[in-house]
Amino acid sequence: MPSIGFHTDAFNSSYWSFSQCLDWAQANGLHFIECGAIDGVSWIHGLGYQPHVALWEDPLLLRRDMDAREIAFSQIDAAFPLSKPEGASLGVEYILHTIRWAKLAGCPHVDTTDDRFPPAAMTEREAMDHMRRIYRQVLPVAEAHEIVINIEPHGHFTTKPDFMAEMLAFSDSPYLAMNMDTGNTFIAGQDPVDFVRRFSSRISHVHIKDVSESLAAAARGELTGIAVSQCAIGDGVNAANIRDCVQLLLEAGFDGVFSIECEGAGGPMIERSLAWVRALLKEV
Repeated sequence: MPSIGFHTDAFNSSYWSFSQCLDWAQANGLHFIECGAIDGVSWIHGLGYQPHVALWEDPLLLRRDMDAREIAFSQIDAAFPLSKPEGASLGVEYILHTIRWAKLAGCPHVDTTDDRFPPAAMTEREAMDHMRRIYRQVLPVAEAHEIVINIEPHGHFTTKPDFMAEMLAFSDSPYLAMNMDTGNTFIAGQDPVDFVRRFSSRISHVHIKDVSESLAAAARGELTGIAVSQCAIGDGVNAANIRDCVQLLLEAGFDGVFSIECEGAGGPMIERSLAWVRALLKEV
């Protein structure tokens, strides 16, 4: 059966630590959590004001604490924009380090994506070839560690269905899949439901994200992604699409995690979102 989780981005604006996010998950009966990976030292994280994990933290000790709370990772973000030229150097190492850490932490998925803008120094074809080389370089390591590398629609290439199809065809490995995002596909001017119809067999993880009416009016078709929903999920103009996407995924046999990406507002907004998503899953 599918499960519900959330992304700790919800508490970026509250300057929570990852430990506080675990407390919130436990208090709200959630057993799955998703966060970003920090490959290095960040002062704001070190002071306890950032809800993500640093790869210098010991994954086995953290896993022990999470196991005691009956909480597991659903996915870790290593979403450096791979379409940039630096994707071949910084991006590759970031993903490889995250894969190794994720294995020890008991996390089954690592998320990746591209940049909002096409690279100025490359044609679209050159950029796609560039990303093909990157994914083919990291996939053998992902396969060895049994970690699924997800591609998330979030940028210039990944929010366009034909480009996404080509990227998923970079390899026939079962360890290359897609992280569906209902909000990014919508704000990019695409139809999230059509995205699910086309790629349902390759979707291994889902971001549930709504879009406020004001943001849709101002930016739909101009942006390729948003960090989190700025309205409670179910209160925006994307709610009907979310409902249809969930229905289609369940009909297709999806049994992964629906990860809520919503501004937490210190708790109340994401708690309303959680109630709505729970009701939706019961309904469908």
